[in-house]
Amino acid sequence: MAATTRVLRCTPEAVFRVLADGWLYPAWVVGASRIRAVDEGWPAPGCRIAHSFGVWPAIIDDTTSMTEWDPPRHARMRARGWPIGEASVVIDVKPRGSGCVVRIVEDASDGPGRLLPKLVRDMLIHGRNIETLRRLAYLSEGGAGR
Repeated sequence: MAATTRVLRCTPEAVFRVLADGWLYPAWVVGASRIRAVDEGWPAPGCRIAHSFGVWPAIIDDTTSMTEWDPPRHARMRARGWPIGEASVVIDVKPRGSGCVVRIVEDASDGPGRLLPKLVRDMLIHGRNIETLRRLAYLSEGGAGR
């Protein structure tokens, strides 16, 4: 599993406000291009975000489901992106001084994406999640999700 960490200048609660707003998903998740629907109960476990990823005309519709939600510390999601496959995404947040540390651990959990060698898969995911955490920082530090 690829692990990516970033220090943010905001509280853990600010990070979880962004995560709790399903409509903000494409603003921080690299590759997500639009939201089609957010279950009314999001982010409760079992609820889903219907999203699209890719660039037109190669847009793929799929979903992300929340499997664990323990704000302001921990969230686990199952992100689907078939035909590429599915990924397990864990976000852990810990207070640090007046800010916090956010760690994303992600790996392919099903589908063709698992066929890539782990080293290659981890490098690709880590690179993507550096930008994901940068975007999450901009939103969280700027007060999005209020």
